[in-house]
Amino acid sequence: MAEGLLDPRRIRELAAELDLRPTKQRGQNFVHDANTVRRIVVAAALTADDVVLEIGPGLGSLTLGLLEVVRHVHAIEIDDRLAGLLPRTVAERMPGRESRLTVIEADALAVDELPDPQPTAVVANLPYNVSVPVLLHVLARFDTVRHGLVMVQAEVADRLVAPPGSKTYGIPSVKLAWDCSARRVGSVPPAVFWPVPNVDSGLVRLERRDPPATSATRGEVFALVDAAFAQRRKMLRSALAGRFGSSAAASAALERAGIDPQARGEVLAVEDFARLAALTGPAGANGLSIG
Repeated sequence: MAEGLLDPRRIRELAAELDLRPTKQRGQNFVHDANTVRRIVVAAALTADDVVLEIGPGLGSLTLGLLEVVRHVHAIEIDDRLAGLLPRTVAERMPGRESRLTVIEADALAVDELPDPQPTAVVANLPYNVSVPVLLHVLARFDTVRHGLVMVQAEVADRLVAPPGSKTYGIPSVKLAWDCSARRVGSVPPAVFWPVPNVDSGLVRLERRDPPATSATRGEVFALVDAAFAQRRKMLRSALAGRFGSSAAASAALERAGIDPQARGEVLAVEDFARLAALTGPAGANGLSIG
């Protein structure tokens, strides 16, 4: 058996062995280009001491690339066939490194703890349909994750890195900024995937930072973000009337927070929402919705 990263022929052989037909429902598009895998690993700026959390390893293309570099990989895979095959693939392609891999068969949104060693980075080709909720969940549950890189649909990448006031700025932009700074570090064309998606992908580099200083919880801040963007065309005093009891009360709170009541949500940074949330009551939100 050949060693090293997977190529298109081996990807198809493994899929055929499992009788795997990639589904849109699970966002299954597998990277089959070794150069792209290595570019992703380099862009993630990983070190030999890093412990990587990978979501949706699929047939193992990126997993193998990560194991060339890092100390350990925790791979969360929802598909039982793929989860069962991954350790064998690593043993065949990278003999001696299988001990560096832990496979967790689960929905990533339901994983709240991992065995040691704890993850220091997240690197993943995230399914398009759940990319933002999964990323927010990982950042909320695993505070040992200090940096990472995710590959997501290009449109989602633009939203994750958008600054306040831009056309693509929205709920994902604000919520990610609670935990991380984010920037685009590249694009990935559809041709390097099997099956070929009908969209480009973007690479987003993440660096953990402290959340804004506020007496409000993450859930309270995120609930306020959801309310502000639920009706984007409305001024904040109207959009947040339900949260504060009336438009007049919302206006007063906004003014106390140093925010123009006639502004709209897309001009507020996460620090503004954090400051404003401290002036309202408990939200009861889990902070993971994306609107």
